[in-house]
Amino acid sequence: MEMPAILRGDSLTRLLQGAAAGAVATLVIGFYWGGWVTGGTAKEMVQRSTSSAVVTALSPICVDKFQQSAGATANMVELKKVSSYQQGSFIEKGGWATLPGNDNANSAVARACAEMLSNLK
Repeated sequence: MEMPAILRGDSLTRLLQGAAAGAVATLVIGFYWGGWVTGGTAKEMVQRSTSSAVVTALSPICVDKFQQSAGATANMVELKKVSSYQQGSFIEKGGWATLPGNDNANSAVARACAEMLSNLK
């Protein structure tokens, strides 16, 4: 049985070059324009999304704790006096970003809480 002409000599070389070029083009198009990601990138995206969702869900609780605390008006005045980059630390130190079951305040929640509080009134 004789091999087909496409699998002999220069034809085979051209076939393999075309297959390699097609594979490279598929990868480039898929990863750059097609939205494909590696497993590590997907895991990273999930972590960022999860953290963002937690902060979004817990920040209003922090704001409510702040507003319901004794001396909330005085604390609000103090918060306004503190520079914007230190407001998160002020919230952490006050304990309003410490959630039930945790010993430490969540700094991302504290920053979001401070931002929400500074936008009030």
